[in-house]
Amino acid sequence: MSDVNSLVKPPAAQTSNNEERRVGIEIEFSGLKLQEATNVLLKYLEKNCDKCEQSEKGRYEHVISGDSAGDWIIEFDYDYLKKIGRESEYNDWRDSAEKGLAWIAESVVPIEVVSPPLPLHRLPEVESLIDELREAGAKGSSDSIAYAFGMQLNPELPDLEADTICAHIKSFLCLYDWLLKKIDPDISRRISNYIDPFPKAYLELVLKSNYWPSREQLIDDYLQHNPTRNRALDMLPLFRHIDEERVLNTVNDKLIKSRPTFHYRLPGSEIHRPNWGLFSVWNDWVRVEQLADNRELLNKVSEEYLSEIKKLFSGFNDDWQHYIANTIIPGLTDGEEQIN
Repeated sequence: MSDVNSLVKPPAAQTSNNEERRVGIEIEFSGLKLQEATNVLLKYLEKNCDKCEQSEKGRYEHVISGDSAGDWIIEFDYDYLKKIGRESEYNDWRDSAEKGLAWIAESVVPIEVVSPPLPLHRLPEVESLIDELREAGAKGSSDSIAYAFGMQLNPELPDLEADTICAHIKSFLCLYDWLLKKIDPDISRRISNYIDPFPKAYLELVLKSNYWPSREQLIDDYLQHNPTRNRALDMLPLFRHIDEERVLNTVNDKLIKSRPTFHYRLPGSEIHRPNWGLFSVWNDWVRVEQLADNRELLNKVSEEYLSEIKKLFSGFNDDWQHYIANTIIPGLTDGEEQIN
């Protein structure tokens, strides 16, 4: 077993094309001005880039180019303010209104750092960035009841086969209660709709032992039960990448970005806590991949969880969480390697 703070290597470290898998990372926080946070990011990237340059899409959206993996984005996560920031037309009233809106936004709207798709071997670098942002004064979700900040992962899939996708969905559904208990989101994230659980009817469909549909049927079933981005594991970006027309015929949302990745939205951002880092989020996600990779165990756990949810009166079940934590997880972690 790896050290508790090390980053665990997933069971499939390469794609079907024998290329190293990549992961996009999104971190939300407050406590810094946009340019202050940009300066931290720029300083961090200059250690690994021959030449990094800052540009602006608007007054509230900065882009840092020069990384071989692609551009980094750092911005206020507030679409209306970003829209205003892209406009060049000024007058005194508009300027005052914009400044007032920006001042209010700074107290409740997070700054978000969005990485390009990073190869697995570069994930340890992100721990250093988190440390530097923390030292500069970045604050996470539990620092204020007004915050509902998240850290989101976009792991590239090993392949786009229907069974691979379905296995990961089944695995996530089985581990969701354990993940929720372990992550323990603060109240502001719990009462928001950002990380809504999957409906029971969808669980009862997907966890059946004979549910291994075609990609088309898998997408149709998902859209029927989950026509929204607000799921703890958002599959819409992946499904749009696979079949854009099929997805957009059901969910017309401009914020759905097409990409060959999962979109793991459950974890909060606790960047101000010294014992928190990418490892806190990534290693939990790897448990999902490990269970998905063990088809015999996945079928067993799926069958057990299907029986369990049929006798529950609510979404709270400590027995299942304890079973996953004490029986299933230890077996998944045997022999795992860390990312170097």
